Amino acid sequence: MILTELTATPVSALPVAAFRDHLRLGTGFADDTLQDPVLEPALRAAIAAIEGRTAKALFSRSFTWRLEAWRDLARQVLPMAPVPVVSALKITDRSGVTTVIDPALYRLVPDTHRPALASTGLILPQIPVGGWVEIDFDAGFGPAWTNVPADLQQAVLTLAADRYENRDGGADWPPAVAPLIARHRDLRLFGGRR
Repeated sequence: MILTELTATPVSALPVAAFRDHLRLGTGFADDTLQDPVLEPALRAAIAAIEGRTAKALFSRSFTWRLEAWRDLARQVLPMAPVPVVSALKITDRSGVTTVIDPALYRLVPDTHRPALASTGLILPQIPVGGWVEIDFDAGFGPAWTNVPADLQQAVLTLAADRYENRDGGADWPPAVAPLIARHRDLRLFGGRR
């Protein structure tokens, strides 16, 4: 399984000003943005860490997920949430011939934690031996910081502040982050879901 992010979060969507305020950096000076080159990587690292722990894309982005076999023949849980759209399903055989699957053969099953691609018939299209399937989909709460739930916003700012203050390396996550992301984490039992 290979998950590839096709689009990145633009710098303009990052909450650099909110992060500056969270850190209580000085304002009203000619060089207010002097720290921005340090703040942006701290924010990106915190966002990536929160997304990794929650399997939630905070900002809307496009992804491609490559699989060599279905986990369940009738339904495949997607690796990120929330997913508003599956844009394409492509199957490639071992010789490299790709077939785009008719959207009438599958549907998106929306879910807070486990959005899935499901067959509209009995089973999903067959993946040939030595071949693979690629699922193109969009995931994320929205294009702007204001679309991200408030508890995840606070978790990102708290974790980014910790990374900013401990740039030389540091301890584990700040204790305040775990409760903020708890309701967004998917409980995995008996070997997971993906």
